[in-house]
Amino acid sequence: MYILETENSFDAAHFLSGYEGKCRNLHGHRWRVIARIGAKELNRVGQTRDMVLDFGDFKDSLKKMTDTMDHTLIIEKGSLKPETLKALKEEAFAIREFPFRPTAERFAEYFFLKLKEGGFPVISVSVYETPENCATWEEAGL
Repeated sequence: MYILETENSFDAAHFLSGYEGKCRNLHGHRWRVIARIGAKELNRVGQTRDMVLDFGDFKDSLKKMTDTMDHTLIIEKGSLKPETLKALKEEAFAIREFPFRPTAERFAEYFFLKLKEGGFPVISVSVYETPENCATWEEAGL
């Protein structure tokens, strides 16, 4: 199998609502996202002959996704009081709300599914919160 890998990163703050520990407090990370795609065969004809796909398309798609999260406050929908959220938005803070707790595990799944929706043959996505700690999502049965 041929495997291509690309990565991108973004800086963002988050907190874990309902968590008993220091990560319940607002803090930031340099999130590192590594995506892997694969194919059993290479394209035989055209622009992408002898390639899985255009590396630039793969790289650009991941970058577009991570760019939307760069220098934002990432929150789980409903995790802040409406007044707090309103005040932050009035101050023009960039906020990204997700329907899940903003953990490395959930972001690995999120980026995997977004790339798959974009037509990429995704094998796995790993998301690092720190240089030493990451979570990986891959579909079962691959």
